[in-house]
Amino acid sequence: MLTDASNLELEVVGSDFDRVMMQRCLELARRALGMTSPNPLVGAVIVKDGKIIGEGFHPRAGEPHAEVFALRDAGKRSHGATAYVSLEPCNHYGRTPPCSEALINAGVARVVVGMMDPNPLVAGGGIARLRDAGIEVLVGVEEAACRKLNEGFIHRMLYQRPLGILKYAMTLDGKIATTTGNSAWVTNQESRQVVHQLRVACDAVVVGGNTVRQDNPYLTSHQVGVHNPVRVVMSRTLDLPVNARLWQITEAPTLVLTETGANPDFQAMLRNQGVEVVELPLLSPDAAMVYFYERGFCNVLWECGGTLAASAIASGAIQKILAFIAPKIIGGDHAPTPVGNLGLTSMNEALTLENIDTRLIGSDLLIEGYLPIKHT
Repeated sequence: MLTDASNLELEVVGSDFDRVMMQRCLELARRALGMTSPNPLVGAVIVKDGKIIGEGFHPRAGEPHAEVFALRDAGKRSHGATAYVSLEPCNHYGRTPPCSEALINAGVARVVVGMMDPNPLVAGGGIARLRDAGIEVLVGVEEAACRKLNEGFIHRMLYQRPLGILKYAMTLDGKIATTTGNSAWVTNQESRQVVHQLRVACDAVVVGGNTVRQDNPYLTSHQVGVHNPVRVVMSRTLDLPVNARLWQITEAPTLVLTETGANPDFQAMLRNQGVEVVELPLLSPDAAMVYFYERGFCNVLWECGGTLAASAIASGAIQKILAFIAPKIIGGDHAPTPVGNLGLTSMNEALTLENIDTRLIGSDLLIEGYLPIKHT
């Protein structure tokens, strides 16, 4: 879940035209999928006399924000216009000047905001500044869609951790591979394409040593000219294949997380091939997420096996689950399952997902939901 209030129904805000324009903002924002962390994805549109006169989106951290590009596109015609922006304009000096001032200086008459910024440096300040300048401000248009697009950024701001997403594919009888370890392919081609697109939106995709040894994956988006996440291998001992595909970094970078002093010769081999190796005092999912936060990540996709998945869930590293279920049965008393031992012994201890969404992808079923937030 994104916040404690995320189960509440969001009221419909704005006119049909306002909602269409905000949907256009979201389309623009998605052009930078996977590129903006630690910043959010934001799109902006400038409208005058019912027509779009300027558009923009935030391309990456350190570059101007969406409003600035949209105002540049509109030029002097911005005076008296309506600005639509999917996230509250910033009101502080960071790497770039505040967007609230840019909108005021451009002379816009009205600003329509998709959602307030959870960043404590903003948190209503941008909206207040616009209203103080005499600009009409409407907040909450297409809010649910705006929050969904930036759920990783929101989680990062609220909890000082990236959003952890566990994705797995299993058969109807709950297996992710046969008893021999063969897992190609559990789901159909359409489901695999959905996963490839999911990777585009993430900063990192994480696997453990067993996945490298058993599957020898690529972990790329399998698309030309789009973002590939950092491919992360977690291994305490570095007992890994020398010729794994993940050590080939021409398409996407690879990061290996291990413990201090583990297998120096193998570390040297990896570094010689351009693979980044980071030693942590104690390797765990939680330690990895702390490191990912410090690195500026918003969305971390876990595509690991059952043992690491269970550890990640138990440690609170996972907030979101995407389970792809194929209409296949393979059986096997010892065939691997998506999540290993969580130490639960009764059904009332089961982790029940919230905010469930289900959809068919060809003959496969995708169940998407959020683990309950652990209150400390």
